[in-house]
Amino acid sequence: MKLSELLKNIPHEMIQGDDCEILTAEIDSRKVKSKTLFICQQGLTVDGHDYIQGAVQKGASAILIENKSVPLPADVAVVYVENTRKATAYLAANLHGNPAKKLRLIGATGTNGKTSVTCFIEEILRQCGRKTGLIGTNGARIGEKPLDISFLTSTTPDQLELHAIFAQMLSEGVQDVVMEVSSHALALYKMEGLTFDVSVFTNLTQDHLDFHGTMENYRLAKAALFTQSQFAVVNADDESTSTMLAHHGDDPFTTYGIDNPANLQAIHIKYEPMGIIFDLAEKQYTLPIKGKFNIYNTLAAIGTAQALGLDENAICKAVSQLTGVPGRIQSVPNNRGLNVFVDYAHSPDGLVNIISSVREFTTGRVITLFGCGGDRDTLKRPIMGRIAGEMSDFCILTSDNPRTENPMEILKQVEEGIREVSTHYISIENRRDAIFSGIKMLSHGDSLIIAGKGHEDYQIIGTKTFHFSDYEVALEALS
Repeated sequence: MKLSELLKNIPHEMIQGDDCEILTAEIDSRKVKSKTLFICQQGLTVDGHDYIQGAVQKGASAILIENKSVPLPADVAVVYVENTRKATAYLAANLHGNPAKKLRLIGATGTNGKTSVTCFIEEILRQCGRKTGLIGTNGARIGEKPLDISFLTSTTPDQLELHAIFAQMLSEGVQDVVMEVSSHALALYKMEGLTFDVSVFTNLTQDHLDFHGTMENYRLAKAALFTQSQFAVVNADDESTSTMLAHHGDDPFTTYGIDNPANLQAIHIKYEPMGIIFDLAEKQYTLPIKGKFNIYNTLAAIGTAQALGLDENAICKAVSQLTGVPGRIQSVPNNRGLNVFVDYAHSPDGLVNIISSVREFTTGRVITLFGCGGDRDTLKRPIMGRIAGEMSDFCILTSDNPRTENPMEILKQVEEGIREVSTHYISIENRRDAIFSGIKMLSHGDSLIIAGKGHEDYQIIGTKTFHFSDYEVALEALS
């Protein structure tokens, strides 16, 4: 592909060089090879412009810059654009033949629930006969087949990775792609140029203020998705929905909820040992998954399925066959009659949801084990401590990806909140020891919530990543 084809419909200025042949594009100079376009992006900690010489030495044929003041090597094409992150989205699409335009895209954004909502939507679509792709926290897959494509960020791939995934999905006959859309992805132009057939808003609570700075910035980042969506499915019980709809404009939408009037409002809710039963319009739905928050997730999935034109009876049947999402109120099996759950809750609202859900069926004590990630939003730490203390009978504070921070300092900040209430707690910095201790405390009828990591199978300490699975450690402790 000629460089000019790669730059099609992208405003740019040719600084030097000619219309050379390009085979691929990279934002990581270590991956550059012959006939590569090296894209210089301003990162959160590094600047791609500092790696131009290294990229040229590895064979880069062209360089994309947004800073004209950097030294430029001779004998390579150099292209200037106003924003390389934004341009990368269109470059990636051009590189792969614009596969997203041939797919039906469904996106979900919000602080909590993105993974469950996207998994529920994908399951319903698949059960109704559609060929589906799923992209999100648990990776990428086509139907039930995981793709051998990893991406660097935890929720939404960068533009080059994303459009490569789209291209593979299209080549394998996928019709609908359901994906999680994080606020970071929207702020960093990963969704630039895409049109979503349906977008879902789950909720907005405090999180990621280390990146966004303020709740308003965080809210507006989420709202950006709805400027590029043809249909919106939004939570009537969340106060930020008005912002989402304001950005959505005059395009069609539907609302869902439990407490406030909504187009899709669950009523006559019954919490049963096998799950939840609720009425919606003139139909009764049986959800084989526990937790009030999963009613919201299911309503969002139903609203999306309806917007996509699926049959009402088929949707109802599909809901009754939904399976749980790994790491989301995931029960750890044992023959001792103990309730042990692994959950991804890592925000104040996430803790509220999981603890209140476990309270629905626990006859004994609720013990909550959790921590807070290092190098992330510090303001939520005492808030999470207070919430866990107020809602639990006992708390165990422990490490959760401390990264480059001192784990004991993180625990002290969490303790500031839990000390505001009278609940007893202990701090055990080693997460494995904490899980073993939590399980030793359990009596018949008690529940232990192991919160924060969910499906993750690693622990980040310093700058190194070690294998660690809450689920595996809990199984070992229970045995």
